Amino acid sequence: MKHAYLAVSAAALTALSLTACLDFDSPLDTLKIDQEVVDPTVHVGNPGELNFDIEVTEDELDNALANLDTYFRQAKGGQYAMRGGKNGDYPGEHAYQRQFSLGPDNYAQYTTVPHYDFMYGTLQSSYDISTEFNPGPNSSYLIVKNAMVPLLNHPAIDSIPEMKAIYLLLFDQASQEIADIHGAFPYDDFILNKQTSPFTYNGVEHIYKTIIEHLDDIVTCLAHYDARPDWYKTKVQKLMNDNLDVCQNKYYGRTGVSEWIRYANSLKLRIAIHCVKVEPQLARQWAEEAVAGGVVEAPEQEFGLYSFQLGFSNPCNMIWISWGDARLSASFESLLMSLDHPYTKGDYPFFKKNGGAIVNTKTGEVLEPETRIVGLREGIHPGMGQSPATNPMLNFSVFDGDYMAQAPLYLMKMSEVDFLRAEGALRGWNMGGTAREFYERGIRYAYLFERSEEWQHEGYDALVDDYIQRTEAVPYTYHDPLGMVNDEPSVTHIGVAWDESDSQEVKLEKIITQKYIAAFPNSFEAWTDLRRTGYPKLFPVLNADEGDGSLAYGDIIRRCPFPDTDDASVADIIETGLEALGGEDYQATRIWWDKDVPNF
Repeated sequence: MKHAYLAVSAAALTALSLTACLDFDSPLDTLKIDQEVVDPTVHVGNPGELNFDIEVTEDELDNALANLDTYFRQAKGGQYAMRGGKNGDYPGEHAYQRQFSLGPDNYAQYTTVPHYDFMYGTLQSSYDISTEFNPGPNSSYLIVKNAMVPLLNHPAIDSIPEMKAIYLLLFDQASQEIADIHGAFPYDDFILNKQTSPFTYNGVEHIYKTIIEHLDDIVTCLAHYDARPDWYKTKVQKLMNDNLDVCQNKYYGRTGVSEWIRYANSLKLRIAIHCVKVEPQLARQWAEEAVAGGVVEAPEQEFGLYSFQLGFSNPCNMIWISWGDARLSASFESLLMSLDHPYTKGDYPFFKKNGGAIVNTKTGEVLEPETRIVGLREGIHPGMGQSPATNPMLNFSVFDGDYMAQAPLYLMKMSEVDFLRAEGALRGWNMGGTAREFYERGIRYAYLFERSEEWQHEGYDALVDDYIQRTEAVPYTYHDPLGMVNDEPSVTHIGVAWDESDSQEVKLEKIITQKYIAAFPNSFEAWTDLRRTGYPKLFPVLNADEGDGSLAYGDIIRRCPFPDTDDASVADIIETGLEALGGEDYQATRIWWDKDVPNF
């Protein structure tokens, strides 16, 4: 079994302020913005404590705004880093690729990488450990941390508790996501802005429960905002509009913080659902509290980075289409075709047919261009090069780039919240409605854009009424036009239509399968659901043993190993990391909520 410690040290990177000037290979001692310097060591008070009822004079607020101007501009870049930004810039292709496309997107089986050769490393198969690629999600998280934590630790932020609450919320979502990827990291030390080893690792249970405490305080703090004087709200509203790009309020001309309360409660609901196998009673309590407090339930309440509003192109376009670094996976193809999904049909299908001729290496049979939607089996050994002329895998299916270019990068999507509520209702929890109601609404609002006249996808809205009534799967067999793997009958045997006579297990499979489709291309939640429920059903990953040696055929990757190799980080992992993880540092090790027990 290979050793699992991989490149880019958390101990080395955490000492750096990376947001405005970050290059993954060029660390800096301090963060420089417009010739100003942010001291990364500032720490006063408790960054997780919110004094929501503090009384602030106008002079005190003005002083705080002046003292924090640079910090707010730094923290703004941290929002972009949550979905592939670096250097304080909007999400870009290289950081997004490292964060999603070369790891979690493949682990969720949305995509398969069609070539192994990259300018900064190789990827021999989906679970192959690359010392270059494995740190990708962690590198992005550290940018978020180094952008937001100095603000959370600055004494002046306590004079603007609502802004402290909002950035604590964003930091905690990023922390929840990276905890689900690695299973443990030094959360307590990170939020306190500790700069040097030794770092004490915290496990997912501790991180989750700390975040829940924060979320409750965040909601309490934000609920107090309406009682603030008008002069305060006027200045803070401008501050929010100028610095918070993940919220749609300014685009809709809305004021106040009610959407942020919904966002916090929705994150609490997500965490609750993750815990159903390990803390079922606590999970129910958290979920019911979240829904009672108000969650996202309209498209205009969603959170994310909206490319068509901010003026950038979704990074997936460059990664898939221009670079040829990702293609549709065979599992996703088979699932969509078995369900006769709107993404695959109509006048405007979202996924496109093969872009060029594909010749079967065994029989010589030719799949002519534009014949069928076709994906690559996950784990297949990729070809060489990024030209279809030399690498026929580049002719496999991609999405419609015109639509994807303007697709948002979601942090919290309405359809995800509906599917979370559907699962909670299925388990007998009070979610404010029935499992069927939330399930069907989640499908209707699943498309990449909000379901509005301006941004709706013609092919989806025109077909969703029929789709939602499909009672049986379409018989389908995956056929590899290259002839490199055998034909594989679809493992999707459920329909779409809600049937109260179905077993709990079948209903859960339907919910998670539709949630999986709705989440595309954000693989973090999709991979989490696959690990905790076993759904959606997907093809076995080929060459699974080519990772760190802990997986065999039929196994799925349970976590990314720690991305640390320097002596100090390895010592920290040995001292506290493995205990916090609850197992060895391998791909097969299950993290806290990932229990090998029945779903019901």
